[in-house]
Amino acid sequence: MIHARKQKAIAKAVVLAGGHENVQHAHVHILQMPVLVLNASYEPINICGARRALVLVLKGIARTEEEHGLSLHAQRTIIAMPSVIRLLEYRRIPHQTRALSRKNILLRDRNTCQYCGEALPPGELTLDHVVPRSRGGNSTWENLVACCHDCNRKKGNRLLSEIDDMILLREPRPFSLHTSRQIMRMLGRSDDRWRKYLFY
Repeated sequence: MIHARKQKAIAKAVVLAGGHENVQHAHVHILQMPVLVLNASYEPINICGARRALVLVLKGIARTEEEHGLSLHAQRTIIAMPSVIRLLEYRRIPHQTRALSRKNILLRDRNTCQYCGEALPPGELTLDHVVPRSRGGNSTWENLVACCHDCNRKKGNRLLSEIDDMILLREPRPFSLHTSRQIMRMLGRSDDRWRKYLFY
């Protein structure tokens, strides 16, 4: 375990991203990178951001199984950025729809605007009500989608049927465990560190 003072120092650390000119931008980008979360049984159960993964490792809740190849530097402490972490205690995962939240909507939609198809960092996306609230739309899985700011302004308070050149890329659905595993496998195809945990 790392001392509490070192944990605080790490939280304020700078990520050295291979000579990246904009260190602050690299810091934010790297801490948002996806990390595969395994149960204690090595079953893949979730994807979280690198910042959350580091917190779980530092608190002794999880351990790093695969490293990303980048390091977090803070004073005299160097911590390898995780790519795959494993919980040290087994967690029972109920087979039910996830909680409706901004984070889960963006994860379901793969950080991609559901109108123009542009993939963006979470901070550059907003949520859009397909049927605007002022037109009777509710905040539900089926009526909320990830949306870039340009498309959000363009759509405004209108229905899609009122706009000629704007359609949904896919029908929004609840985020189930099945959906989560589909996303894990999609991301894992391009990351050799994930593949052995996802394709079996």
